[in-house]
Amino acid sequence: MKRMKTLILLFAVLLALAACGQEEDPQNPTISEPDSTWNPDTPTPQPGLAEPAPPGVVIEDDSQPPREGMVRSRLTNEWVDADVAATRPIAVTVPNEVSAIPHYNLSKASVVYEANVEGRMSRMMAIYEGWEDLEKIGNVRSLRTYFIYWAFEWDAFIVHLGGPYFINELISEPTTQNIDGLLDSDASAFFRSSDRPAPHNAYASGPGLADIAYRKGYPLGYRDLIDTDHFKFATKLNPNTLSQYDSEAKNAAYIDMSGCYPLTRCYFEYNEEDGLYYRSQHLSGSTDGPHVDAATGEQLTFKNILVQYIKYEELGEGYLAFQCHDTTRDGWYFTNGKGIHVRWEKTSDYGATRYYDDYGNEITVNTGKTMICVVEEGDNFTFR
Repeated sequence: MKRMKTLILLFAVLLALAACGQEEDPQNPTISEPDSTWNPDTPTPQPGLAEPAPPGVVIEDDSQPPREGMVRSRLTNEWVDADVAATRPIAVTVPNEVSAIPHYNLSKASVVYEANVEGRMSRMMAIYEGWEDLEKIGNVRSLRTYFIYWAFEWDAFIVHLGGPYFINELISEPTTQNIDGLLDSDASAFFRSSDRPAPHNAYASGPGLADIAYRKGYPLGYRDLIDTDHFKFATKLNPNTLSQYDSEAKNAAYIDMSGCYPLTRCYFEYNEEDGLYYRSQHLSGSTDGPHVDAATGEQLTFKNILVQYIKYEELGEGYLAFQCHDTTRDGWYFTNGKGIHVRWEKTSDYGATRYYDDYGNEITVNTGKTMICVVEEGDNFTFR
């Protein structure tokens, strides 16, 4: 009996020693329970990307540029010509009501924001690189203050047609560089079409915008105002599949934003063949269905979708004010047919909005275009 007890004790010691000698796989670290009091300044170790990628996730070797002289885009992480990457983008205010459809060259934008304006209409701000050769951009409408703060993050030239007096203080800042089609000095960059009545028929041209920027003395190169890295990117060869979050990553092949944008009722459908989300809208008449660019014939697609809840207040006559920074709020990140809860933070006018997972780690977004849906707190959206 004593011998049996000794053997059992020896076996237990050996098991304990073996357990102590095991090391955690650095590529697939264990995920602990989220800390509700996380601080982005002291993040926990971020879980690694899953290997291999789950079925339905597109893998592409993008480790080398297609041709010599190309560099990574700071907007999408795609390979672009060096002069494109070195040129500041434009941020164009684009309406999205029925009378404004179809849009022209909206599919060429690298990042698209959408947010409500007065009357529960939604309006977009499209961030373009490589914009100088685009002949017809828009249509273009008036600006709101919150779009200015998002344009600041990219050091973009702000392209618009006027706006309410609420924008005047930010527009008059010495670092703000905008091109306003309602000003005589800037009007030559814009034109109106004859296929629809004003105000839904105003467009901008890339060459015209470049000419106005030159006349106004705006530098085409980036100024020392913004964060060099706006997003943290994963490559197409090693994409972020969100599978490192296990059950916390929810299935999201269909994202319905109609509860947040009740007039356009947009939604996104995931396509496993190319790994992109395809945007559609529930508008009346012939505009209902896929959101198609009239200039290219392409449906709008995105690799990343960020949903960003925001605190707001009404300023009167339906105008809204959004708290774009100096706050931390909830959101969601969707990619590759999955979604995780995030929290976002923006700490200064020109600082990038950062998105963090529930462990306090800044998320890694995938190479490609990004749609940012800014929604009012209290509104709801669904996905499945």
